[in-house]
Amino acid sequence: MKVNLYLNSVLGSDQATVSAMKGGTVEMAVMNSGILASEAKELAIFDFPFLFANEKEVDAIVDGPVGKKMHALLEAKGLVGLSYWEQGFRHITNSKRPINKVEDIEGLKLRVIPNPINIEWVKALGANPTPLAFPEVYGGLEQKAIDGQENPISVIAANKFWEVQKHIVLTNHQFNPQSVIFSKKIWDTLSSAEVAKLRDKMKPVIAKFSASVGDVTVNEMMAELAKLRK
Repeated sequence: MKVNLYLNSVLGSDQATVSAMKGGTVEMAVMNSGILASEAKELAIFDFPFLFANEKEVDAIVDGPVGKKMHALLEAKGLVGLSYWEQGFRHITNSKRPINKVEDIEGLKLRVIPNPINIEWVKALGANPTPLAFPEVYGGLEQKAIDGQENPISVIAANKFWEVQKHIVLTNHQFNPQSVIFSKKIWDTLSSAEVAKLRDKMKPVIAKFSASVGDVTVNEMMAELAKLRK
């Protein structure tokens, strides 16, 4: 099976990607769960500011009944929610000044993901929200069209925002679970026989490394998996 996987803004926008998935042009994607509120309004809750206090709370919610319910809402829209990935809490960077107290955020022109919730929480802090597509963020920061932005550390580092941003404050203001989603149009064509073939091909690999891992550990793992699959 050849899977067309979307991981960034190749199609120009997240909504274009969702549309392509519904049509079957893109089979699989990973994106902020809140973006999928365009398909199921309930997923907008993942954009609520300061919703989660720590990673333990995040894991309990997204891996539990609530997370499963959220992804189940997507099926009627032509999407299958497979799992959630982590990208970490979001933090604020800017090129103007250090942020040591809430008042230091006032007046900053901050890029936000284009949706109403993000616009409102930035306004509530006295800053000026600037909705901007992600591919335009680095250029906007470099040209001083915007003062700052907010993203997880992994995104800030991967996109070298430190080159155009002097200050960062670890605000933990949002945690966007990343939804791993599949086109239902393609998903419905897949069969369990295909997965069975993949498992069969892996048996020699598992057998080869079982000795080095330890037969006791391997047997314990297989026994627990057998219980779960009953």
